[in-house]
Amino acid sequence: MDFAAARKVMLDSQIRVNDVTDRDLQAAFGAVERERFCAPDRAFSAYADVQPEVAGERRLMLPRDLGKLMQALDARAGEKALVLAGPYAAAVLARMGLTVTAQDSDGAVFELTGEALAEEGVATVVAPLNQPQGESYDLIVSEAAVPARPEAWLAALRPGGRLAVVERSGPIGKAVLYVRGREGVSRRELFDASPAVLTELIPEPAFTL
Repeated sequence: MDFAAARKVMLDSQIRVNDVTDRDLQAAFGAVERERFCAPDRAFSAYADVQPEVAGERRLMLPRDLGKLMQALDARAGEKALVLAGPYAAAVLARMGLTVTAQDSDGAVFELTGEALAEEGVATVVAPLNQPQGESYDLIVSEAAVPARPEAWLAALRPGGRLAVVERSGPIGKAVLYVRGREGVSRRELFDASPAVLTELIPEPAFTL
């Protein structure tokens, strides 16, 4: 399979046409080998309009959704980023010149993607996703959805930092952008999306008598 040709088709038909106009972001999508971030037997579908398996419950986000989500972050070279459950997104941000840490609770994700991430200069951390490692991040992003507002993630941002994530409690989720200010956090809805929800962040049912 000609992955380079497929990458160009993805860029032209799924990203540029969906109002992802940031040229640095476009260039990163056009350069990072997406097929290296999904299970080897799913590499053929890396550039299709699907969510191929990475490892375990992890899936790659649709290119269109990830492009729009990351454009909302307005990422810039030299910034410090944390990517949760999203090794491909981490590689894209690193290619844009950011200092990136990729965190996942499933070590199998990095067994598969660790070599590609190391080549991009991405640091990797295996830790529970409700416990973001580090602090004072300029931006945080996830390729998976969360069931509710991720307070621990917001706390890991510096003042002025941005978090882009899909919040999903039903069939259709909403991509949102949070910006942390000195006095609080603003929230803006972006578009509809339906990536898989991080099951480990779903609260345990509470029973009362």
